[in-house]
Amino acid sequence: MKLKGIIFEDFINYKKISMTLEFPYCSFKCGKECQNYNLSNENNIEVPIKKVIDSYLNNPITESIVMQGLEPFDSFDDLYTFIDRFRHVSDDDIVIYTGYYKNELQDQISTLQHYPNIIIKFGRYIPNQESHYDKILGVNLASNNQYAEKIS
Repeated sequence: MKLKGIIFEDFINYKKISMTLEFPYCSFKCGKECQNYNLSNENNIEVPIKKVIDSYLNNPITESIVMQGLEPFDSFDDLYTFIDRFRHVSDDDIVIYTGYYKNELQDQISTLQHYPNIIIKFGRYIPNQESHYDKILGVNLASNNQYAEKIS
């Protein structure tokens, strides 16, 4: 799968210790104000899904997977394939950070709903908004239109 990077132990993006996968593509719906815009300048890396899953399973402190950006849903084939393979070995939480709104992802949500413990953070980044605490994620989100929802 193509990624921009992997954070093997992430303590920031979810209330549980996570492995975070940084996805390589984005349509930049948010414009250049996007908080991840600079990530687009990094090189893509090709990482076998099995290697990512094995790294996660062999780390005794990670309890969840976070998928973020650029935009995971702009790499839906890789996103779906990873989730499908991961679910064969673990029911740990999977959190997907997206800049899309829920109504823009109905087909993808329907596809992912049959997997357990999927959480999606919806909403575009809007500059100069007050951050707010999201109870589902257990972290502050940058814009007041962003929220998380457990879809399954």
